[in-house]
Amino acid sequence: MKRRYRIIEELITEHDDWRLVKIYAERASGTQLKKRSEFMKMLNACKRGKIDLILTKSISRFGRNTLDTLKTLYELFNSGVKVYFEKENLNNYDKEMRVMMGIYAGFAQEESKNLSDNIKCGIRERMREGKVCLNCTRFLGYDKDENGRLVIVESEAVVVRKIFELYLNGWGVRKIKKYLEENSIKTVTGKNVWSTSTIDRILSNEKYVGDVLMQKSFTEDFLTGKRKKNEGELAMYFIENDHEAIVSREVFEKVKERKSVKQIE
Repeated sequence: MKRRYRIIEELITEHDDWRLVKIYAERASGTQLKKRSEFMKMLNACKRGKIDLILTKSISRFGRNTLDTLKTLYELFNSGVKVYFEKENLNNYDKEMRVMMGIYAGFAQEESKNLSDNIKCGIRERMREGKVCLNCTRFLGYDKDENGRLVIVESEAVVVRKIFELYLNGWGVRKIKKYLEENSIKTVTGKNVWSTSTIDRILSNEKYVGDVLMQKSFTEDFLTGKRKKNEGELAMYFIENDHEAIVSREVFEKVKERKSVKQIE
């Protein structure tokens, strides 16, 4: 990376009328612009008139979403900002090159999609082999050890057990929410306000009894990263007694029974 910086700096010094504003570097060029903090900072600098020329190694480094790439290049063109791609020897000011850039950007997007598909295939193969694949980094009551296995966080587990206890004592999720907030019990993210949907999910989460049901949801669109509840589109994989439970199976089944009765009512 440092060598790349030197090349850019040497290139700029060769032009008397060029001045380096900043080198915006990212480890990967994802498909979603909002997740590319350095890229967004660069675009904001362009909007403020701080930049009129962007030097980029290749189109695939600039962006992997065809529509976003072309839209961004068009907006920069209209703002008087020139974008030069070293590898392809293209710039966004040549009309014919803009057509070519669309083709190149399409290739980059397809490459990103293939990579995403390969990753998904690998994860699903691990599921079929009975290996636990959790896409959550942490949730109330558990954390992950160095091997990615769930381990109990006792200070949070007491809150989980309390939620199950209150529910079995006839409390509804709204009353439990009020109890948690009045007793200054924070959520796993440190918030003071609880949502009833979070409490309801805790009461239905099989992980608290030591089991794991994998692929309850999936990424519907690799470009947006939007997840969808799995309603039979893909296979689910269930592993019993995968890790240490926070609540007993008896308590979990009683809660499950009470929830099903309330749904009928």
